[in-house]
Amino acid sequence: MNGMKFLLTALVVSRALAQSPAPAPTDVQAAERLSQLMESTAVSVPGLARASDPMRQLASATLSAIHAAPQDLAQQYRFAKQVGAYLALSDTFPRPTPFPDMADRQFSELRDGLQRFQLRFETSLDGLNSTTQARNADPVNLARYADANSKLPPSGTVPRVVFLGDSITDAWRLNEYFTGRDFVNRGISGQTTLQMLGRFMQDVVALKPRAVLILAGTNDIAHGVKAAAIEDDLVMMGELAKANNVKPLFASILPVSDYHKGTDPRFEMTRTRPLATIRQINAWLQDYCRKEGFVFVDYYSNLADGTGQIPADMADDGLHPNSKGYRAMSPVALDALNKVLSSAGQPTTEKTPKKRFSLLGH
Repeated sequence: MNGMKFLLTALVVSRALAQSPAPAPTDVQAAERLSQLMESTAVSVPGLARASDPMRQLASATLSAIHAAPQDLAQQYRFAKQVGAYLALSDTFPRPTPFPDMADRQFSELRDGLQRFQLRFETSLDGLNSTTQARNADPVNLARYADANSKLPPSGTVPRVVFLGDSITDAWRLNEYFTGRDFVNRGISGQTTLQMLGRFMQDVVALKPRAVLILAGTNDIAHGVKAAAIEDDLVMMGELAKANNVKPLFASILPVSDYHKGTDPRFEMTRTRPLATIRQINAWLQDYCRKEGFVFVDYYSNLADGTGQIPADMADDGLHPNSKGYRAMSPVALDALNKVLSSAGQPTTEKTPKKRFSLLGH
């Protein structure tokens, strides 16, 4: 099992078995050593210490949580993910010449230590895992776009943008709403921020876009994922984008509504996606973008009605935008992308979306 598949499988199991007997404690000393190696290697490569500071801070906080609860699968998963992201970031920085032997050995120890940490955890999971979902060989659905990615032509004179998201992005027919643009849809229905993070390198970075527009979080809320975990995943995506010269834009989580629950009880969306939680994460996301200099794409303010819900005529099930909903979102996305691409030296000419076509928002 490769590293990212392992990490995603680990989280699936940790959430699925939240009420199950706890696994054997992880090797806390091994986690401590990995944390030490992150600190020591960061100062051996020019620029890495500053660039990796957010990742190392997150890892340090997670290590403290592991100390407090050595049997918490979710924290073990999160720590491994953070160490792996740090290593991925470090690979984007050129090593000075000559590179000290000690630093080289420490990087090797860090990689080997992470592999052993993951293997120990995987062995523990194998003893617990009895669910089909957790045994899924492709937990983040890397196969969904693998063939399309391999056939995607190189980015040309028109700057490429990847739209990364869940079903709301998946159903968005970008070629109908944005003409003459190299906008690539990489949405997958039902995905959480964690799953998107798991395919970020393949479905975003490898496509060499100028920017990525990330719309994520509504499924996390519905699954009861804590806001802090959602925020960590989004921060990781932002760091990976920066490290690979991709401009990240973060979209607000869309409002939901209960206007159609009389038609179908399943359309009572605020029960599993509380409006207060959506507003809380959106406020954090807007502040995060401000601090990092990223563009915040505020769909929420442009879609929410006076009650904070998405209007009945913009989402037929209270969650997924219909054609009218997408028409309201399109100029918001385009204005934000024009701003980012123009500031990156790529002037654009299309100021407003051209003629829209009808589509089902499901």
